[in-house]
This record gives sequence, structure tokens and C-alpha cells, in this order.
Amino acid sequence: MRSGNLIEAIGDTPLVELPALSPSPSVRLFAKLEGNNPTGSVKDRIARAMALAALDDGALSAGRTILEPTSGNTGISLAMVAGRLGFPFTAVMPDNVSPERGQLLAAYGAEIVYSPGEKGSNGAIEAAQEMAARDDRYLMLYQYGNAANPQAHYETTGPEIIRDLPEVTHFVAGLGTGGTLMGTGRRLREFNPAVQIIAAAPELDDRIQGLRSLEEGFVPPILDLSLLDGRIMVSGEESFRKTAELLQKEGVFAGVSSGAALAAAQRVASRVSEANIVCLFADGGWKYLSAGLWTDGAEALREKAEGKVWW
Repeated sequence: MRSGNLIEAIGDTPLVELPALSPSPSVRLFAKLEGNNPTGSVKDRIARAMALAALDDGALSAGRTILEPTSGNTGISLAMVAGRLGFPFTAVMPDNVSPERGQLLAAYGAEIVYSPGEKGSNGAIEAAQEMAARDDRYLMLYQYGNAANPQAHYETTGPEIIRDLPEVTHFVAGLGTGGTLMGTGRRLREFNPAVQIIAAAPELDDRIQGLRSLEEGFVPPILDLSLLDGRIMVSGEESFRKTAELLQKEGVFAGVSSGAALAAAQRVASRVSEANIVCLFADGGWKYLSAGLWTDGAEALREKAEGKVWW
């Protein structure tokens, strides 16, 4: 599909069946491959939506710098979008994220401010809020509370799934800001009220990049738990293992949160006799090469799951 510029090329990602990972011909798994977006993740959708909304309402204007707490993907997406729109961008992220994230942010011209890794994404949020309060040149788009986040998925991700698989019965995605689940889920429910919306979330104290445990105490303002039909907890070890299995069995090179989404989707699949389950894979595997997910043995993956680096 032809686009006038890179921002216009965001979205319209492939929906691919995963026959080798589906339990039976009557229970089919499909993957929405968000790694095919321009910067390699689903966050391109919300970066575009939040920045354009801020331009439209006048909050983003000459002399301002876009600021965002991020574990990586949203920051990379905003760095690209901000650059194309002519604005500087500053990312605040934990200092223990994988090195590829910092490298990509720097490549896109972003300034990076690191927050204490042991505080995770909550620490990045606190640091960014303090920066915005001290300096009014910063405009914090705040993906966790920005209505343009779920709206982007309502307007794009949901309709794409309906177009490509109108027989969808379940939608499974990782629980991060909640925007993907809320926006896509709301649109799918309008199309078919029987569609089940399932969140994949990390177990408490497990760190899976891009996902969050609500048990840590922070519930994103845009998240409406009443829209969810279930929340399936996945360990870091299982996420790593499923991420490797995706490449081995289906050739899908995806990120760690995609392994969590697959694990949750397979659990849903084991409970039903007939279904068309769409699981959203938030990004590709390129930002995770240093993790050794596709080359290390099971014991090494277990050690990574128990370690401090936020893959």
C-alpha cells in the first residue's frame, strides 16, 4: 500500500494464522503482527494519535519538547513521529532496559533520561512527572492516561481485525497501558458483543518488557477492568520460552511480550472446542537480540527470567 510519508504508513499490519501452535482445526490461533509498523511496534499507532491530537488542540506548539516515560517502544515511536513533525523528544526510561532501546532512541535523535531500574516503569513515570512540573517547555503526552491511546486502536486495530477475520471470537493482548485492550476490545464488542477480551499480564515481581502487573499498585487511568473477560498471568520464563517457540514453529520473530500473549491465547484455546483467537504481538524481536532468547538453552532462559534486566 502506497503512503505519502512514514507517519501515514503506520498500521494495516498482517493477520497471520499460526497452525503449528493451534490445538485443533476447530480452534484456530491468529497473530496480529505489529512488528510490521515503521519503527517495529504497536506503539507507532498511539504515538501518531497522541502527537496529532496534541497538535490539533494546541497543546503541542513551537518551542515545546515532547516528554514521555517509556520502557522503550513508545519512546522509539514518539522519537520517530516527533522528528517527522519537527519537535524534539525526551524519553525517560529505566536504566536496566535492553541496550537496543537506548541505541534506537539515540538513532532517532531522542534525548534519554534514565530512571532507577529497580523502580521499573513506575519510576520512569514519577521522574517524567517531576521533570514536566519543573519545566513547562515539556509536554508529557502520558500514554497511561491519554484518551488518544485507546482511540487509536478503536479507529485502526479493531477495524483491521474485523476486516480480516470477521469470525473472531477472542482477542488476547498484553496488559501494558491498557490502550490496546480497551480500544480494540471496545470496537470488537460493538461488532460482536460475544467477543471475549483477554489480557496477558506478568506474574507479580516478574519483569516482561511492555507489560505490567496491576498488583504493583498502579492502574493506568485509561484501563477499564470491566471490559475484560479475563486476565491470565504469565511468568517471565514462560514468555521467553514461547517467544523462542514462535520462531522455531512458525518463523515469527517477535518480542518477549508476544510470548506472553501466545501463552495466554493457548490457555484460552485449551478451554474451548471451537474458536478464532486473535493474539496481538506488540513488536518484533530485533530489540531483544542481546537477550539470547533464540540461542540460549532452557537453563540460561530461566536465569534471565529470574534476573534484573528488563527484557
